[in-house]
Amino acid sequence: MFRQRTTGNRIYHGVLMTLLLAACGGSQPLVEDNLDRQTGVTVTRSTKPLILYRDRSAISAHARDYVYVGPVETNNMGRRRYFLWLGVWSTSENADRASELNEFESIVIYADGEPLGLNVTGWNPAAIGVSDTVYVKPVASATDAFYAVTIDQIRMIAEAKDVELRTGPTSRGHYLLWEASAAAAAGLRAFVQEVNF
Repeated sequence: MFRQRTTGNRIYHGVLMTLLLAACGGSQPLVEDNLDRQTGVTVTRSTKPLILYRDRSAISAHARDYVYVGPVETNNMGRRRYFLWLGVWSTSENADRASELNEFESIVIYADGEPLGLNVTGWNPAAIGVSDTVYVKPVASATDAFYAVTIDQIRMIAEAKDVELRTGPTSRGHYLLWEASAAAAAGLRAFVQEVNF
């Protein structure tokens, strides 16, 4: 009887170890590099963007606007440039896309209260010199936006405990962190470490 229990425990522990090793081996890296085959530009990005939201319950019970924020480095034969990608979308079917684009012409990101004012560089990957999609849109209807930044500005966001975003010249839209995502914060820090050598 004791022998059978020991054998059963060994099998159980063997299966458990196999599952743990598979989970570790299959985990996604925090930073990825891709070569844009058409332009020859190497694109580095985090795999876990930050998620911010704005409650729109005045429109409908569960209406929210979301902004995904991810860092980007483009490397064109040693010329490195940095951007923030925003994936902007709404759960509201009544969202006015033209008004939304106007709101995101200029934004202010607050990293622990420190404002970083940014103006849009463009609304598609071509604006940053690449032909391929940089980040997969969270939903098909999401709008891409790219903002030129410095590595120091990305570092400020990566090190911040609290991140907020305001849109438009009058800061009408006020977006807060959806969740304090440890993976997104780790991805931002890993991005800064990888590109800042």
